[in-house]
Amino acid sequence: MDFRENVSLAGFTTLGVGGPARWFADAGSEGEVREALAFAAARSLPLFVLGGGSNLLVADEGFPGVVLHMGLRGVRTTSQGPVEILEVGAGEDWDRFVGVCVAGGLAGLECLSGIPGTVGGTPVQNVGAYGQEVSSAIQSVRVLDRRSGETREMTRTECAFGYRASVFNTVERDRFIVLRVTFTLPHGAAPALNYRDVKEYFAARTGAAAALPSLAEVRNAVREIRARKAMLLVPGDPDCRSAGSFFKNPVVSEAQYAQICEAAGADAPRFPAGAAAAGAFAAIGKDSTSTTTSTSAPSSPALVKVPAAWLIERAGFQRGHARGRAGISSKHTLALVNRGGATATEILDLAREVRDGVERNFGVKLEVEPVMLGGGP
Repeated sequence: MDFRENVSLAGFTTLGVGGPARWFADAGSEGEVREALAFAAARSLPLFVLGGGSNLLVADEGFPGVVLHMGLRGVRTTSQGPVEILEVGAGEDWDRFVGVCVAGGLAGLECLSGIPGTVGGTPVQNVGAYGQEVSSAIQSVRVLDRRSGETREMTRTECAFGYRASVFNTVERDRFIVLRVTFTLPHGAAPALNYRDVKEYFAARTGAAAALPSLAEVRNAVREIRARKAMLLVPGDPDCRSAGSFFKNPVVSEAQYAQICEAAGADAPRFPAGAAAAGAFAAIGKDSTSTTTSTSAPSSPALVKVPAAWLIERAGFQRGHARGRAGISSKHTLALVNRGGATATEILDLAREVRDGVERNFGVKLEVEPVMLGGGP
């Protein structure tokens, strides 16, 4: 492998900020992944696996270890009656893969269209959008266990998926390297039309056009909705220099929800936490104004999800709000953007300002969604 020194990481992220990696290498095979691990171990250096860089904030000082850019490619398909089994390399572009599935009449991922990044990153965060989560389509994940040096197939249950969470970014953070993801997708199933934005997009259709939209139509609708919110990477659009949603939608108890509504003087939008969300947000903190995360089973009281964007706006932060060269997107308050030449410190200062403002007004501490490579709010 070619190990390069002091490679700037800013260009490998959608935010476009961050310092250099002490060492940098591209891996196109499982053997090269092992080689990179051995290289780092021989020098007692930490190793970070980089995918599409769409959910990553790199510190200004960079990373003093080895950054392994995951490039494992390939899609192998097997038909099993009404479903298709797809084994996909971790380095495959996610949105391109979703497009191939939709074109082939395979349902289950259409609402996850337009999400930047690679396939290998989707199980780590349990990527979700517009009423779908990738965990519902995952059959297994092939990983390299850094602890034992062995490769193994982890079932969906073993992945312990929750709301924007999995075993890979919680209890076993940094233990496993995702090499391949296997999906099970049904042929000819109806598209998911569970989310309000998607429903409203098709609500104006009348007559023959009012029929159930196709998978392709739902994919196109989701991409258009994401573009309106600057959540679709469009070259030249300054609002796209972001990491997408910077904060997770908080999952709170009914008591906390009532406190939020009282503080806001209005009923906050609310959504069922769902099984996946409940799995990740089971533990309610001793202080009724805060939440903690957990991968254990849910308990009482009932949990609901509140849109972080609504809380941010009600706390006084509007679209286009700027703090130096960092700012809030002009299209969506959930996205923090690099307005041009911003540093990671400036992005984090803005994130702290927003997080502290929401906590001060509503007693809810927002959780950051992107991965922090050095530093954090």
